[in-house]
Amino acid sequence: MPAAQPVVQTIIGGQTPQPASIGTSPAAASSNSATGDEIMLLGTYAPKIDAKGRMALPAKFRSQLGPGVVMARGQERCVYLFPQTEFRRVAMQIQRTSLGNKAAREYLRVFLSGAVDQTPDKQGRVLVPQMLRDYAKLGDDIVVIGVGTRAEIWNRQAWEQYLADNEQGYSDIANDVLPTMEW
Repeated sequence: MPAAQPVVQTIIGGQTPQPASIGTSPAAASSNSATGDEIMLLGTYAPKIDAKGRMALPAKFRSQLGPGVVMARGQERCVYLFPQTEFRRVAMQIQRTSLGNKAAREYLRVFLSGAVDQTPDKQGRVLVPQMLRDYAKLGDDIVVIGVGTRAEIWNRQAWEQYLADNEQGYSDIANDVLPTMEW
């Protein structure tokens, strides 16, 4: 299995976003370049992390993720799993924020310094780097959840606790997050 490569060099390349990329719509930027389809990762899966630190990507995600993925620190101590095209869009969007914005600089440092790109092997497995396993307290008992244009890798107990803590207010939150949505 190829070693993890720093994303800053391979995905971002240290380049400043070009003016043409600024107007890119999220829908266009979050499509799978291999198929042209929009990415929509859904569901909850329970793969295991093996003794070598590898995890099999959920079979339903593989075609949408494309030939490579990027893992990064996520909020609430999970690991974000992006298709490379979606990671590039997110990273470029953050980079467009003014260098004078201290919060943006700090977020970008933490986000990109912990990001690694991976190419799945023939069995659809990727290495979850030790640094990210430590960050998210990942043992072999994990869940991978689809969150639209990204997936999240959680410690199973942390995910179950998160659901228990947040499920009660789910309906109330929907009114704030989706005020114009008609059901």
